[in-house]
Amino acid sequence: MSDAPHVSVRPATADDIPVLVELYRLLEAEMIALEEMWPLADGLPEPLADSLLAEIAAEDSVVVIGVVDGYPFGFLVARIEGLLPQASGERIGSIRYVFVEQEARQISVGEHMLDAALEALRSRSIDRFDAHVLPGHRLVKNFFESGGFSARSIVMHNGGD
Repeated sequence: MSDAPHVSVRPATADDIPVLVELYRLLEAEMIALEEMWPLADGLPEPLADSLLAEIAAEDSVVVIGVVDGYPFGFLVARIEGLLPQASGERIGSIRYVFVEQEARQISVGEHMLDAALEALRSRSIDRFDAHVLPGHRLVKNFFESGGFSARSIVMHNGGD
């Protein structure tokens, strides 16, 4: 019998809003430490519970929860977004938020969530993907690079200081 933790991924439901809010707040704190503009420009709109519920309900969103031995340790939100008109209606899967609690980061929770989200997006005929990563967040950059992602755009910001 193995002592290895059991990692699984499941779609989020409205019943998951309290745990999603808790996980999102942990993500938000981590992002603010890297870029104070994150909750104003890149995060979800407040009230947070309403925004998360809208993501779960949206036809063009994928929201999954990473579970370890029955306990939720992470979440991922992806959206299907349109490209410019010259892309002839092509759409792209955009990984907007991914978070795993610190103690579960070495047991592939993130990889399982990413695989599940990409599979869900591919089932909707999406074969191009973006992932949003803050500059300086080396671990997340490495995570996505190991999944075949590479940078195609960097947003520069001047805080007016």
